[in-house]
Amino acid sequence: MTRLSVEMLAADAPAPITSAGHAQLGIAVLVGIAVIVLLITKFKLHAFLALTIGSLALGAVAGAPLDKVITSFTSGLGSTVAGVGVLIALGAVLGKLLADSGGADQIVDTILARASGRAMPWAMVLIASVIGLPLFFEVGIVLLIPVVLMVAKRGNYSLMRIGVPALAGLSVMHGLIPPHPGPLVAIDAVGANLGVTLALGILVAIPTVIIAGPLFSRFAARWVDVPAPDRMLPQRASEELERRPGFGATLATVLLPVVLMLAKALVDIVVDDPAHTTQRVFDVVGSPLIALLAAVIVGFFTLGRPAGFTKDRLQQTVEKGLMPIAGILLIVGAGGGFKQTLIDSGVGQMVLDVSKDWSIPALLLAWLIAVAIRLATGSATVATVSAAGLVAPLAADMSTTHAALLVLAIGAGSLFFSHVNDAGFWLVKEYFGLSVGQTVKTWSVMETIISVVAGGLVLLLSLIL
Repeated sequence: MTRLSVEMLAADAPAPITSAGHAQLGIAVLVGIAVIVLLITKFKLHAFLALTIGSLALGAVAGAPLDKVITSFTSGLGSTVAGVGVLIALGAVLGKLLADSGGADQIVDTILARASGRAMPWAMVLIASVIGLPLFFEVGIVLLIPVVLMVAKRGNYSLMRIGVPALAGLSVMHGLIPPHPGPLVAIDAVGANLGVTLALGILVAIPTVIIAGPLFSRFAARWVDVPAPDRMLPQRASEELERRPGFGATLATVLLPVVLMLAKALVDIVVDDPAHTTQRVFDVVGSPLIALLAAVIVGFFTLGRPAGFTKDRLQQTVEKGLMPIAGILLIVGAGGGFKQTLIDSGVGQMVLDVSKDWSIPALLLAWLIAVAIRLATGSATVATVSAAGLVAPLAADMSTTHAALLVLAIGAGSLFFSHVNDAGFWLVKEYFGLSVGQTVKTWSVMETIISVVAGGLVLLLSLIL
């Protein structure tokens, strides 16, 4: 039930570190974002370095002493990593355990065995959504590509009819549902309740993924009618294993953190007494850290043991799961540093002052800002963390529900029209053997549909709740 006031957001800097006026601060924001965009797109600099340099540029143009800019950036980086770093690490471990044990293959094969014909695109979106809960987008693509190609070839389906629903399921989970990095950072920035955000995120995600996945894939298959490319399929984890986990145990493990966090949100609403024993218990077991930690530990027994993993193999899986997230943690942390620099420079208060007389809803403003940064940088995560820092003060007077919707509006905007400056664009293009034009007609349009539909649903919910 947390709300974040402007003063709480700037806890490390009670007063702005610069006395610049609104015009100068506005120019500083534009320069900071332009530097980030230019470094990422033109000079191909890593997003972590681009965000760091962009933060320094923002502070310099705003007229802030550079030592205070550095302090703001490092404090923001530290608090962000402290808030979400462990959660990202636990999610990565759970995802690696799911992949290496063959649990992901078990979910895929079980669902595909019961689906055929017209039901296949719906089965693919279901598979991707379930698998996408604990996995990062790129990992999910690598995991599902063999399945997509296999199903398309064996069933003689258009690749887009099968591939688009899978991509939609992964993308929606990535942009809207914690514990993915973007939503977690936005939740932390605006002080939203994680359980409420998760519940509303699922509510928004279901119709969004249906429209952008199975329904849109009909049109995508007509626009780009290509077969599965003739290339060697990557080896699936279960092909190296003599046995693998059962479907029920695997599904229960994947959904365990979601159930625990939703249970906490439900108890918060029903009991609504912080001193009550039941609420205190669920405040612990439903916290993201404990929920994900519980899923990892349970996964050792429900996923690792059935696959025949020794203690050494489990240790290797954990280590391999943690290694790839270094870059993600640094980007997320630098995004938090950029956010804190915005706030400490007084940009957050400026947005609050300037926008209070506008007729544009705060949720629409958040979506538009995220869209602009996404189009410029190509990174959904950079768009999310930057937009969250800019609009966080707008959440100060919001209810718990509307603060959660603000997070979802940012997440929806961050997915808008992926194009040539997005690594995901090229990942999809190469894996599916498409041309740039074909990728735009399918992947880019799908991402735009997700962004617009999810944004529209968020605005609709804001009128109802």
